[in-house]
Amino acid sequence: MNILVCISAVPDTTTKITFTENNTKFDTNGVQFIINPYDELALTHALTLTEQHGGEVHIVTVGEASVDPIIRKGLAIGAAKAFRINAHPTDGMEVAKEIAALAEGKGYNLVFTGRESIDYNSGQVAPLLSEMLGYSLANVVTELTVEGDKFKATRDIDGGREVIECSMPCVASAQKDLCEPRIPNMRGIMQARTKPLEVVEPTNSGNSTSFKEYALPPSKGDVKLIDPSNAGQLIDLLRDEQKLI
Repeated sequence: MNILVCISAVPDTTTKITFTENNTKFDTNGVQFIINPYDELALTHALTLTEQHGGEVHIVTVGEASVDPIIRKGLAIGAAKAFRINAHPTDGMEVAKEIAALAEGKGYNLVFTGRESIDYNSGQVAPLLSEMLGYSLANVVTELTVEGDKFKATRDIDGGREVIECSMPCVASAQKDLCEPRIPNMRGIMQARTKPLEVVEPTNSGNSTSFKEYALPPSKGDVKLIDPSNAGQLIDLLRDEQKLI
């Protein structure tokens, strides 16, 4: 079984976010980047599947040379080979087009992504890849196993979960309950230095989205304290000021 895991570099959640060029561009100065946590779950589970059924795990990312340390961490976790599509990603459509072009014809049984990246939270890449490659799709999976020539997946739906079967090849996206991420050990870190990292030039498919402006969330307002014995005042505030009831 051969699996391609799509990873992306995202800002660490403790990073202070700022913008430049009149709030039209994300300022990367001083930002610590990490593997997108949902992608790390996909990579961990992909390794588990190949340990159970044989095969290799490859990783791919769309990014410039600055993301190479993130790719090397993926190799240290256990991936056998990495691809870096040498482009600055602008939106989910461009990312999906570039990854689909690389994956086409390589015989992957599974293309695995995270459910979304924690920076833009678009959740576009997995369903777009499914359409572009003509693969079945198992989105936001919390369990994924192999049964014969099919995948059996448990996935989140509104108000519950469902179990589905998907024919191979398949695109799947990882949800947070899928597994616990692996921490690379010293042997893995040393081996990652010599594992192949192939830089692939992009197809220059172009972006479909332009960003007009970024803005930080508004600061929290003052807190109004209500005496516990005066529940009526709380109801008045919720109804008349906040329009919540």
